[in-house]
Amino acid sequence: MATGNQTITVETTVHIPVGEVWKYWTEPQHITQWCFASDDWHAPSAENDLRAGGKFVTRMEAKDGSFGFDFGGVYDEVRINEFISYTIGDGRKVDITFVSQENGTKVIETFEAETTNPIEMQKAGFQAIMDNFKTYSEAS
Repeated sequence: MATGNQTITVETTVHIPVGEVWKYWTEPQHITQWCFASDDWHAPSAENDLRAGGKFVTRMEAKDGSFGFDFGGVYDEVRINEFISYTIGDGRKVDITFVSQENGTKVIETFEAETTNPIEMQKAGFQAIMDNFKTYSEAS
């Protein structure tokens, strides 16, 4: 990531093997189960063409229907069970690294901050989604 935007990093360790972590992170039927920051939101749909040049989109909505948006972009690089990088629709870059460890898998996500919301708010939102991912993956 070599742009002028500030980057933010969030991470978690999931206590399951990297192959399972990869499946939960990338398969649409799993993405819809964890890809939201709070319990009053949900992800009703997800599409994922997991390859360089492939597109993805996840629909995120408030459960009360008051607000929603599509989070999507295009993959720049995909290395199965190791690394994903993509460009969001607004041009910001995201890198996700999967590190196999003795006790599970570390997932490290680095993303370029946007300029509308405070950095801490953005970090907290991405960390909440990462925490949901950990909870869902370990329970599945």
